[in-house]
Amino acid sequence: MKTRVVLLAAGKGTRMKSRLPKLLHPLAGHPMILHSLAAAEAAGDELPVLVVGHGAEDVRKTVGSRAEFVEQSEQKGTGHALLQTQSLLKGRADLVVVSNADLPLLTGETLKRLAATQQKSKTVFTMLTFKQKEARGFGRVKRKSGKVVAIIEEAEATAKELAIDELNIGAYCFRADWLWPALAELKPSKNKRELYLTDLLEIAVKAKKTVGTATLEDGDDAIGINTREHLAEAEAALRRRINRRWMLDGVTILDPHTTYIEANVSIGQDTVLWPNTMLLGETTIGVDCIVGPNSVIRDSRVGNECKILAAHVEHAHIEDHVDIGPFAHLRKDAHLGEGVHMGNFGEVKDSTLGPGVKMGHFSYIGDATIGANVNIGAGTITANYDGKNKNKTVIEEGAFIGSDTMLVAPLKIGKGARTGAGSVVTKDVPPNTIVVGIPARAIRKVEDSD
Repeated sequence: MKTRVVLLAAGKGTRMKSRLPKLLHPLAGHPMILHSLAAAEAAGDELPVLVVGHGAEDVRKTVGSRAEFVEQSEQKGTGHALLQTQSLLKGRADLVVVSNADLPLLTGETLKRLAATQQKSKTVFTMLTFKQKEARGFGRVKRKSGKVVAIIEEAEATAKELAIDELNIGAYCFRADWLWPALAELKPSKNKRELYLTDLLEIAVKAKKTVGTATLEDGDDAIGINTREHLAEAEAALRRRINRRWMLDGVTILDPHTTYIEANVSIGQDTVLWPNTMLLGETTIGVDCIVGPNSVIRDSRVGNECKILAAHVEHAHIEDHVDIGPFAHLRKDAHLGEGVHMGNFGEVKDSTLGPGVKMGHFSYIGDATIGANVNIGAGTITANYDGKNKNKTVIEEGAFIGSDTMLVAPLKIGKGARTGAGSVVTKDVPPNTIVVGIPARAIRKVEDSD
């Protein structure tokens, strides 16, 4: 049987109090809608269908070609939203799974199980329920002789009905041949004049049709997002889920409560994450690394057996056996070769440090190419900006840059050359030459110093 998944994504999300559409608020590094979309992709046989309304254009841009879109120009309830998909889906699906897009922690496995339950049963639809004393605004599932007979909204529930702990999460799998005629029978609500999906249960019960249930296994899946408080709650739940997965895969997280790992991060076995570590974006960490405490790494590649202590790394590439920090900063397009040591309070931007480079503390390297086994003394600065242009510095293999050297780009330091402490180098230095002073002048060849 062909299954299609519909995500209801047309609501205004007014309680978020934001200019940004609710479904585009970030969750674990991705817009909320993309989490719901990933689950829908896993559960359906073809592209998910998104019913969009408020902020439709922004949602379309974010989702791109990963879904088919139907617009609900007037928000007249969840039943009205699903009706907008009839011309697209009627005759093209045997089962229709429907969920709210603001339930981003629902997994593809859960939606697939919902569909499988419906496929095996003789019911007209299956609804996803869970048991929890704190209702969080969800409707209560009322049963009679074990059968579902009503969904009682919280505002309309009696004291006895409020004590019911089985809740309707708002995710369903419908038999398509029953769904489309049943939707046509929906009547507008008295108060808001809207059509609601929950009224389909009343239609089924009156027709003496059976409605089934599938039970939610993880209560975190039921976190719906209507406010910033809910968003924070979902973020914490997703962080627990992500951290648990990495620990089961062989990563040591010393304090999961203070470790934040976004959804697209990858981490190798036997890596250790110390407290207050944040791994963001498309970051990959190799095996046997030590990261943190107090490190932030964003959209970067880190090799194997690296140590990154209290550092900020963004859009950088770090090869194997690199030692960084504490309090180092790698900015965009920093590339540290194998075995590089970068001391505390150092900064690298748009530069390549070759294998074995030793970069002392309190140094800045920008717009530079550094050859293998170069020593960069403490306090070294590449003066790369002349007020109009960024200029390049090249330091060739085996050079030794003395402490507190100022390298005024554009500049080339030859292979095996040396600068004296406190030098201001404004002209190219030939290979194997020692320069000192302000401005720096050549005093002899390196071999003459022996």
